[in-house]
Amino acid sequence: MLWLKAFHIIFMVCWFAGLFYLPRIFVYHASSEHAETRAQLAIMARKLYRFVTPFLFLTAGFGIALLHLNWDYYQTQIWWWAKFAGVAFLWVYHYQCGRYLKIILEDADWHTHVFYRFFNEIPVLFLFAIVILVVLKPTL
Repeated sequence: MLWLKAFHIIFMVCWFAGLFYLPRIFVYHASSEHAETRAQLAIMARKLYRFVTPFLFLTAGFGIALLHLNWDYYQTQIWWWAKFAGVAFLWVYHYQCGRYLKIILEDADWHTHVFYRFFNEIPVLFLFAIVILVVLKPTL
């Protein structure tokens, strides 16, 4: 079980590294005035998205394995359901990053760097909430 937990945490950290950096590339892309720089940032974003997406699935896979080991406990814990809701939102966030990447690659992005700066902060808030839920296991 500890190996499953270790790999779940490792892949979660890898996935979050991408969730933190990919929108930051979007910020740089939106604020750049040079076509060459924008093109290079779009390539970087595409490569990063492709690199971190498997980590999302590995995180989920190891999480499901851990869940399977003690489902009777987790299904009764409100903190776990709140964590699950946060993780589900982050899946949607990851998918939305892919949508933004697509419009960037098509050179059809209309968002400003300010928009992406706010968008970039979302996973930080969810990371705080999820870690607090998992560590403190509050009764909500």
